[in-house]
Amino acid sequence: MDRDYNTVLFEVEDHIATVTLDREDRLNAFNQTMLEEFREIWARVRADDAIHVVVLRAAGEKAFCTGVDVTDGIDKAANVWSQDDPGRALGPKQNQVWKPVIAALHGMVAGGAFYWINEADIVISSDDATFFDPHVSYGMTSALEPIGLARRIPLGEALRWALIGLDERMSAARAREIGLVSELVPHSELWPRAKELARIIAAKPPAAIQGTVKAIWQTLDMDRDTAQAVGWNYTTIGNPIGMPAVSRERFVKPRWRLR
Repeated sequence: MDRDYNTVLFEVEDHIATVTLDREDRLNAFNQTMLEEFREIWARVRADDAIHVVVLRAAGEKAFCTGVDVTDGIDKAANVWSQDDPGRALGPKQNQVWKPVIAALHGMVAGGAFYWINEADIVISSDDATFFDPHVSYGMTSALEPIGLARRIPLGEALRWALIGLDERMSAARAREIGLVSELVPHSELWPRAKELARIIAAKPPAAIQGTVKAIWQTLDMDRDTAQAVGWNYTTIGNPIGMPAVSRERFVKPRWRLR
């Protein structure tokens, strides 16, 4: 353990930062303290070149995260025009983190949990996970989470998730079908599988990995021609940095697996 936090566990080993939401008694809901700690965590991840990849997971058996802790609440400026979206603290991409984030989901995955999921690079899940959005059931507009989600899954699925509220939960199997998660595993295999994927990525030249992540995310909302032109700039900058780390004479191709 490299640093003690109040709401998460954080450790770095073999170039992998493992971040574990640690509010099991509150179903890992986030409060103001967690927002502040994630700002610090993402700043460290971005600055520390010893960290190549992040695994994001959650403690306990019941939930990955159920959104904001409505008991503790979060701080809001008195002036409505000065209020900020809490997702700016939680999301890695909004904190300019271009090191891959692997999210390992289980149990209940609800509402504000999608601040992380929408900005994760690889999302895997245990087969017991369920996904739902409680906002409209409580008379609250669901906007920020489904806006991000609609960039990952079909629009109709994002709308159904947001509009049905607490009357329906999306199964892990359905989440896999629509591409929300890329892999399902038994609960007992979730953390080991996430770490296995992280080790594969962490072993590759970090400049190539980070350039790939940044190029894809920063061109998502561009038209195709503009995105391709910007992408060419990333290869021009990134390849001279990443390629010297690989010796073609000594390079051994890995044994691939079919997914």
